[in-house]
This record gives sequence, C-alpha cells and structure tokens, in this order.
Amino acid sequence: MKKKINIINEESGQSSAELMLLVGTIIVIVLLVGVYITNIMHSIDNGLRNLVEDGRDSLINRL
Repeated sequence: MKKKINIINEESGQSSAELMLLVGTIIVIVLLVGVYITNIMHSIDNGLRNLVEDGRDSLINRL
C-alpha cells in the first residue's frame, strides 16, 4: 500500500519574508543616512556659531 505524498509549495511565505527583509534593510539605510546628515548639520551649526561669536567678540573689542 503506497501513499501518495502531496507537497504543498508555499510561495507566499517566502515572498513575505523577503519583503520584510527588504523593508528592514531600507529602514536601516534611511536611519544611517539620517544620522550622517544630522552629524553634518551639527558640525555646520557649530562652525557658524563659532564664526558669529568670534565676529561679535571682535566688534565688541574694537569699540
């Protein structure tokens, strides 16, 4: 007596896992780019703040 084994292929589970990995990767990339841009903005802000303070101090000393 032979039993026939039916193999059910479930493609939807694999595509869901791949989609979740893709979305997770995109989120990580967006977060890393955001952190990088935030660091650049802080360095530019600090540079401009120092420039304005030095200019202000120079003008006050001239008076």
